[in-house]
Amino acid sequence: MAKPTKGAFTLPGESGYEALTLELAERWGADVIRDSDGTKLSDEIIHAGYGIYSTICIIRDHNEWASQNLDKLQQCFLITNPKVAVQDYLSVYLMEDFFTEQFRVNDSKEAFKYWQVIDRTTGEEVPREQWNYDRESGNVVLTGIVPWHKYTVSFMAYRIWEEISMYNHTTNNWDKEHLMQIDPMYPETQAYILEWMEYWCGEHKETTVVRFTSLFYNFAWIWGSSERNRHLFSDWGSYDFTVSARALDLFAKKAGYPLTAEDFVNGGKYRVSHIPAEQRKLDWMAFINDFVIGFSKQLIDIVHKHGKLAYVFYDDSWVGMEPYNDRFGEFGFDGMIKCVFSGYEARMCSGVKVDTHEIRLHPYLFPVGLGGAPTFMEGGDPTLDAKKYWINIRRALLREPIDRIGLGGYLHLVEPYPDFCDYIEKIADEFREIKELHQQGKPYLIKTKVAVLHSWGKLRSWTLSGHFHETFMHDLIHINEALSGSPVEVQFIDFEDIRQGVLQKVDVVINAGAAGSAWSGGRHWEDSKVVDLLTKWVYEGGTFIGVNQPSAVEGYDTYFRMAHVLGVDEDTGARVVHGRWAFEAKDELGLLPEGASIEAKQGIYLTDGAASVVQQSGGRITLSTNTFGKGKGIYFPSFEFNLENTRLLLNLIRYAGNELQDNKYITDNLYTECAYYPESKTLVVINNSAEPQKTSVETEYGLQTLELAPFDTVITTLK
Repeated sequence: MAKPTKGAFTLPGESGYEALTLELAERWGADVIRDSDGTKLSDEIIHAGYGIYSTICIIRDHNEWASQNLDKLQQCFLITNPKVAVQDYLSVYLMEDFFTEQFRVNDSKEAFKYWQVIDRTTGEEVPREQWNYDRESGNVVLTGIVPWHKYTVSFMAYRIWEEISMYNHTTNNWDKEHLMQIDPMYPETQAYILEWMEYWCGEHKETTVVRFTSLFYNFAWIWGSSERNRHLFSDWGSYDFTVSARALDLFAKKAGYPLTAEDFVNGGKYRVSHIPAEQRKLDWMAFINDFVIGFSKQLIDIVHKHGKLAYVFYDDSWVGMEPYNDRFGEFGFDGMIKCVFSGYEARMCSGVKVDTHEIRLHPYLFPVGLGGAPTFMEGGDPTLDAKKYWINIRRALLREPIDRIGLGGYLHLVEPYPDFCDYIEKIADEFREIKELHQQGKPYLIKTKVAVLHSWGKLRSWTLSGHFHETFMHDLIHINEALSGSPVEVQFIDFEDIRQGVLQKVDVVINAGAAGSAWSGGRHWEDSKVVDLLTKWVYEGGTFIGVNQPSAVEGYDTYFRMAHVLGVDEDTGARVVHGRWAFEAKDELGLLPEGASIEAKQGIYLTDGAASVVQQSGGRITLSTNTFGKGKGIYFPSFEFNLENTRLLLNLIRYAGNELQDNKYITDNLYTECAYYPESKTLVVINNSAEPQKTSVETEYGLQTLELAPFDTVITTLK
């Protein structure tokens, strides 16, 4: 197979660095050049014969109009930290804990009616006649209250500095105007944006693709006043930044009931994606989705009218644009771009129903990374960063196709790093080879089909509401990452899917997460029908894999509702004086790869002594299997993504599907993986480690043995 060396690569160009831009475009095989936040493309670059992506952010870069329409800025609810009253009087300064460069109190008549003061000791709302807002001091003053009770004030605030601009500004030490974000929920804003979009398309005739930097509403990112706790709250799946008095009024009219500040701030916890959504939140999400789809369609129609393609960047202001919503196709986007750090993020992009799927690689061409560590500056090693990101992303790309890759940021930063430029050239060529393989046919998968069960189901496929570095504490994100590059068919289901019969199409169900979380399922497990259907399905041959506190909910004879299938349960304190079944850990089936390690959890016990303990640590169960009818229950108390545990999970899935002894197209060295493409008879073997590796693969053409350099990829045709 001829190696493609051109195309499918988007390069960030930069005015003032024309020679560098065009040189790297040639070296990396770019067919498209894009601008980035803070950069522009010169005429020399624009007319150099490449496709041109132009980045627009619909709701920012309109400061002149925004400054004349300050009541049309985007808003949110904020809640003060609880304060204890030591007398029957209390004064609360609203902005004490918030970053004043991000927020300004909205005390307009329309917004003020949605403010709430709540006695957190009793949970009761304080009557309006017992509190007042002093605009001059910025304080809410409470009178006639109960001493020693805690009180909070929930108020509406304008967001006066767009969060991504704020982050880029502070990260790069920009000395420029703060960008505000405008809210298209208002008719006046809509009229302005539609006129602006028409004018912009007419002025950018050279643009081939309009790259919407997401759409209207940012994920929630609340900054604090103290540098000791600057990021008070962040949730990439939150709808907290979609609020305005107008939107709330329209919602009440449409839904037939009003929402309050408490529906959003939730006592200070906010309505995070990590807890199951109540119906009121789901109704609000549907309301916002409906608006975002409707107004976005008008903008995309303008882009298409001017003969340009419309791509959307799924990060930043994506809220309301759920890519796995059944209505996503109504937008009319031609392509989807996803910023990726990990394999599961690449899988999330690849599954969206658009013509073109593009991922933006890391490291981003900024002096520092998201965590503040140096990248393209003294102390940084961008080449090593690129290798670490690529090995995880590459695993996923072998399983499902991506059409394009690219970078973003300031291209001139790569000049002092020739080894980085060399490595990106290698990645680009490697990617094009993988893409070509997918075009010739699908990769081989094992027979066993897996479903991941949580309360969001398909809507939040391959994500938990953020990047790996933001949701790393959740077992499920580690499982998603392991699955993203495994030769397994995976789908994401919710509890309604179980009631609708989805279990008949899968062999394994994985339920992982902390009790009460959206990922474990929380109160959804109170539905006995779901428990019955899963129990029957396992008895007839299915496998239920539980991690951490699967199916956990209080109020029943067992804490884990599926304890009878798993053969284990968790003692939350009620069984501390009960006897415990003794056990001896044995891995009789060879499930555990060398080096696989699961962190133990206190309180896990065998329910009836029938389950087999495969691994233990300090006398605590870390992996168990249980036979239930013709099926199996498998439990481990935690899961962390690494190469050893990834192979362990694959072994458990193969064991569940009675495929454990079939090693075809599975490497014998867990630090390597492979993908086989039957139509082209092509075997791809990758080294996921920083050390040279030797590995063997059983194929229908005999045993294949290969040696791989660190991080390397070897592609061979089998005969």
